[in-house]
Amino acid sequence: MKAVVCKAWGLPDSLVVEEVADLAAAPGAVVIDVKAAGVNFPDVLTIQGKYQFKPALPFTPGNELAGVVRSVGDSVTAFKPGDKVIAFTQTGAFAEQAMVPAAMLMPMPPGMDFDIAAAITLTYGTSHHAVVDRAALQAGETMLVLGAAGGVGLAAIEIGKALGARVIAAASSDEKLAVCRDHGADACINYSTEDLREAIKAATGGKGPDVVYDPVGGQYAEAALRSIAWRGRYLVVGFANGAIPALPFNLMLLKGASVVGVFWGEFAKREPQANLAGMRQLLGWLAEGKIRPHISARYPLEQTAQALNDMAARKVTGKVVILP
Repeated sequence: MKAVVCKAWGLPDSLVVEEVADLAAAPGAVVIDVKAAGVNFPDVLTIQGKYQFKPALPFTPGNELAGVVRSVGDSVTAFKPGDKVIAFTQTGAFAEQAMVPAAMLMPMPPGMDFDIAAAITLTYGTSHHAVVDRAALQAGETMLVLGAAGGVGLAAIEIGKALGARVIAAASSDEKLAVCRDHGADACINYSTEDLREAIKAATGGKGPDVVYDPVGGQYAEAALRSIAWRGRYLVVGFANGAIPALPFNLMLLKGASVVGVFWGEFAKREPQANLAGMRQLLGWLAEGKIRPHISARYPLEQTAQALNDMAARKVTGKVVILP
């Protein structure tokens, strides 16, 4: 089979696509013929050795996929060859075959396309864990989403609207904000051309957002935290900007606010049943049309490096997928 291989820490162009041996299912695991694999910003960090999880070299990157079960290992009873599945794995998705623990699989709903199935796990799983579990966003509250046109950002907008909240999207261009509006954002802020604090104040009537969803970090974090409402919840989702902000603790004291960490991958590993319950709710919302993954590009396996370069250069809106 063909697989993308990371042999040394580096930028996407250092990846190679090569023939490797077909996989044999280990006990408790399933081998999947990969039909689509989602691309995420952590993939860019992982191949550079900069992510929280650092796999041993060499490895195949990619951690969300959809496909067809090829074989099952000993003790696996919930799945059989031919089943269509959605899977989450720490590595291995950017290949024609992937081996995944059976506990990290879900059956694909009937009628779902493979590319949509591959686009829902990490981004929507992260945002559901963040917005529903960690922030406990309520109907009638207001949520500000930074980096709102990215995969997790658009997912957060849709989840906020499904919960009955008002959502303010902040992004770096009017083109990206148009996508945010199309996915339900009630108000938009272009933080490349507007003062973020003043724009938040205007959009919330001076009250500030009840929840701030931040997958970006960097220069906008402090302005967003200073704008947060009384008893607000600030979600630390990631650092796509590349800079980890240093926030003064007195801001949390003055607003009675909470800064809440979000690490969906660890949540999925430590609390698999809670994660599956969240995914079932997401699939229900998908069936009802309340969420709809936005796939802006599809790449063959040989162009995985280009997909990751586009992700790193922030050229991506919503999701991009690899089609082996």
